[in-house]
Amino acid sequence: MDYKPEWLYQKIVEGAQDAIVFADRDGIIRLWNSAAESVFGYSAEEAIGQTLDLIVPEKMRDRHWEGYRQVMKTGTTKYGKQVFSVPAMRHDHSRVSVEFTIVLLKDASGEPMGTAAIMRDATERWQREKELKKRLAALEEGEKKI
Repeated sequence: MDYKPEWLYQKIVEGAQDAIVFADRDGIIRLWNSAAESVFGYSAEEAIGQTLDLIVPEKMRDRHWEGYRQVMKTGTTKYGKQVFSVPAMRHDHSRVSVEFTIVLLKDASGEPMGTAAIMRDATERWQREKELKKRLAALEEGEKKI
């Protein structure tokens, strides 16, 4: 079998269990894999051509776009090597906690073309951790009263 890199890349992106989203330098979604459909509830047809506002909660948009424009201007991002957790928004307007990494894509001259985000739904774990913190705080409060 001939394993051409383009074919492999396409199959990996299509089959990945993590959401993979590419947005161009203006923040317009150009790639939306099937896992992104599952995580966010939008089909690729609904998402492609829209801005990232589709999944960025309204109260976070100013901060998001300020950072996004800075990355496109400078060609550098602090998100390149770390996993970050942020709230995001689904099609039904419910919140989802996502963990993500960023790949900054550049053209042949080194100019930023956009970013690809690889995202995972971490909502269940975030909720479990929140509940554990709440229980721990209650236990610590109880010890203070003794």
